[in-house]
Amino acid sequence: MDMREEMKRYLDFCQYRKALNRNTLKAYRIDLNQYLCYVKEDVLLKSKIEEYITELHKKYKQKTVKRKIASIKAFYKYLEEEERLEAANPFSKIRVKFKEAECLPRIIPRNDIEKLLNCMYTIMDHARKGSVICRDLSIVEMFFATGARVYEISNLKRQDIDLDNGIIKILGKGSKERYVQIGNFEILQLMKEYYWLNQKKIDKCGFFFINRKGGRFSEQSIRRMIRKYSSQAGVAIPITPHMFRHSVATYLLEEGVDIIYIQKLLGHSSIKTTQIYLHIASKKQMEILKEYHPRNHMRIQRAA
Repeated sequence: MDMREEMKRYLDFCQYRKALNRNTLKAYRIDLNQYLCYVKEDVLLKSKIEEYITELHKKYKQKTVKRKIASIKAFYKYLEEEERLEAANPFSKIRVKFKEAECLPRIIPRNDIEKLLNCMYTIMDHARKGSVICRDLSIVEMFFATGARVYEISNLKRQDIDLDNGIIKILGKGSKERYVQIGNFEILQLMKEYYWLNQKKIDKCGFFFINRKGGRFSEQSIRRMIRKYSSQAGVAIPITPHMFRHSVATYLLEEGVDIIYIQKLLGHSSIKTTQIYLHIASKKQMEILKEYHPRNHMRIQRAA
């Protein structure tokens, strides 16, 4: 059995039948290539697979190990279902347990978001018409307004955005669609201005956010752009696009928004994924209770 050919067939299945996004496919390809390079011909040998798993634990964090093993198990499950394996699935006899340390999402302090936006709006107010700052500011505002992932923003098409009604169609993981509404008039006006300035290029390209050459504004370019403006704004912490997503969820919870709404906004398939933000919001709630609860400011007379 040529496992390289089987891997190619499996990745085609994931792309065209399961409609997985390119980032997931890229991760699968990396994980499976790494695995096959290690085990070589011993793809059905339980001891060799367990040896590889041990090596993973030595090199990577638990979360990464868990993902890599899940990629391999899914591949073997596919081979088993397609009756491509020449023997029993070796993973059926392998038990892997994980004890992951709790890792809370990193959020951007409110004052740093405000500092970043103020810096960018100041730059735009003094920039010449048609400057890229209008695009860059629209992207940052979109991150904070929608909680979208970086590849979701980068791959927005012109037809996905209803500028009149402020409704954005986002294509998330597993090609699942969700609709998010922009409720801020200033952000909508900014996006309209950006579109009016670049209408011909956008309509020709198809993607809403474009680079200087008229092509799609890539995920990596977005990350570099945010780092640049964060530095100019004097923000001390390194900001990533995904931190906006965490921040939106956390701050909405702090404002009392129902977690079910936040789940739909972020496109989580399970409420368990969204519940991790409850830990952060509860810490903020404790701080508020300690500072503002009237009981903490009462002077109670006690007998000696």
